[in-house]
Amino acid sequence: MENAGRAVALEIFKKLKNRPQSSVVIVCGTGNNGGDGFVAARYLYNGGLKPHIFLLGMPAQLKPDALINYQVAKNLKLSVKPVNGLDSAFKKSIQSADLMVDAIFGVGLNRPIEEPYHGIIQAINAKSSNVLAVDIPSGLDGTTGKICDICIKANMTVTFSYPKKGFFKNQGPLYTGKCKVVDIGIR
Repeated sequence: MENAGRAVALEIFKKLKNRPQSSVVIVCGTGNNGGDGFVAARYLYNGGLKPHIFLLGMPAQLKPDALINYQVAKNLKLSVKPVNGLDSAFKKSIQSADLMVDAIFGVGLNRPIEEPYHGIIQAINAKSSNVLAVDIPSGLDGTTGKICDICIKANMTVTFSYPKKGFFKNQGPLYTGKCKVVDIGIR
């Protein structure tokens, strides 16, 4: 998780190198993908950016490693707001972000996307022209390239160790954007 989050942050810094005061919004789920988002936020903060983090759920729902990184983010006084849907602050952040980071669902997604996730993904797709997905766009099947009813439409996907087969099949190429494969020390 540490290596993944650091790799995502490095790619974000590359994307925003000519815009040091950019608004970055990271949307985290309660699983390990969300944990990657919290780690990336910490590296962005340490590098001079002030990311805004929205947690889709409550801290008690976080997986253990993600919870540790959530607590680190809170201890650093990063802006972390748990949400259960699209409130006005969340909508405003989506609309004004220079870069949205999708850390909602990872490769383990195996169910239909229900509310509030469906509406949140729909809002991100409608209002954000610059979206970076962490490991895989939320809603994309990494094996088949089919979407689960709705999927984040990323401009760039930072994926770990190897590209997923689904990036090149069916709807995968339409939702993945530019694919950047980074080594995070797993084989």
